[in-house]
Amino acid sequence: MAFLADALSRVKPSATIAVSQKARELKAKGRDVIGLGAGEPDFDTPDNIKQAAIDAINRGETKYTPVSGIPELREAIAKKFKRENNLDYTAAQTIVGTGGKQILFNAFMATLNPGDEVVIPAPYWVSYPEMVALCGGTPVFVSTTQENNFKLTAEDLDKAITPKTKWFVFNSPSNPSGAAYSHEELKALTDVLMKHSHVWVLTDDMYEHLTYGDFKFATPVEVEPGLYDRTLTMNGVSKAYAMTGWRIGYAAGPLQLIKAMDMIQGQQTSGATSIAQWAAVEALNGSQDFIPRNKEIFQGRRDLVVSMLNQAKGISCPTPEGAFYVYPSCAGLIGKTAPSGKVIETDEDFVSELLESEGVAVVHGSAFGLGPNFRISYATSEELLEEACRRIQRFCAACK
Repeated sequence: MAFLADALSRVKPSATIAVSQKARELKAKGRDVIGLGAGEPDFDTPDNIKQAAIDAINRGETKYTPVSGIPELREAIAKKFKRENNLDYTAAQTIVGTGGKQILFNAFMATLNPGDEVVIPAPYWVSYPEMVALCGGTPVFVSTTQENNFKLTAEDLDKAITPKTKWFVFNSPSNPSGAAYSHEELKALTDVLMKHSHVWVLTDDMYEHLTYGDFKFATPVEVEPGLYDRTLTMNGVSKAYAMTGWRIGYAAGPLQLIKAMDMIQGQQTSGATSIAQWAAVEALNGSQDFIPRNKEIFQGRRDLVVSMLNQAKGISCPTPEGAFYVYPSCAGLIGKTAPSGKVIETDEDFVSELLESEGVAVVHGSAFGLGPNFRISYATSEELLEEACRRIQRFCAACK
């Protein structure tokens, strides 16, 4: 009898975490490495949010919390959905988890049975299919194209849905592509979903506040209220509020699902950290003035990276609408010989040779289910981004 669970054979380690770890290891050995793998803002958590955590400590808010979150945070979440998304949820319809990952995992754990299918557009965040597999479901991938800015079409969604489909996972703005769906583009998808009443929608809105130019964010239930009773809307404070290490994600949805997730979490981790929850209350209720300032900085970085990558030989980089990633194609380098003498046969070869040759750590696109591409996180200084892009240009020019 095998000691480890069979489910582990269906799961791969996180490629994004692996790239960040590889970059750290090389730096520790003295290598000059620029890490562009982590999806983490380089801004510090705003002072008012940090002060709220300090105040909570001083008040003695250091005990166990209710599994689904402190009442003050669940009220703040309900108000946020009404204020920013025009969605009506009671506090009882919300749940707080230790990061967005726990919210998603608990939703799948609470609903998936063997044979249940989960439709996931590619490229996708690396953890979606692994969570589905761990929870006994079957991920069904639907590829998008660079020509369509990595956005799923209504026709392709309709084709992917079967009687076994339980969830459709939707992420806009997207990790890894940065693609964001307009109201009209989203309406085309929700029209399809309205035809298939057995399909639930799990929407990951983590990058909601990071859209650029005149783009206006919309979430599925806001576009199609008819999906209200079968949609879980997930969000968190990690990205927009620069609170990745605080580990607070949240969601709202039908009471039956929220209660099931609460039951799982009660046997799994119980409530999220009390101090982090009080900080999140301030994040949602307090001043939002820093968000536009940070967005402007991110947009400048995006434009710099897109411009410099499109000047690199063999690279094609579209301009994304949101998040803090670009997802360029390296198809023009496939079949070329790297400076080391190795022939680049895949996007994984490309990123490996780039790291060894120039000390730039990025993530290969096949890890996100669509290549030959690679993901760059531009959540770092313009100085580092400019140097990284110069190194990428130099590496590409050296490939023959």
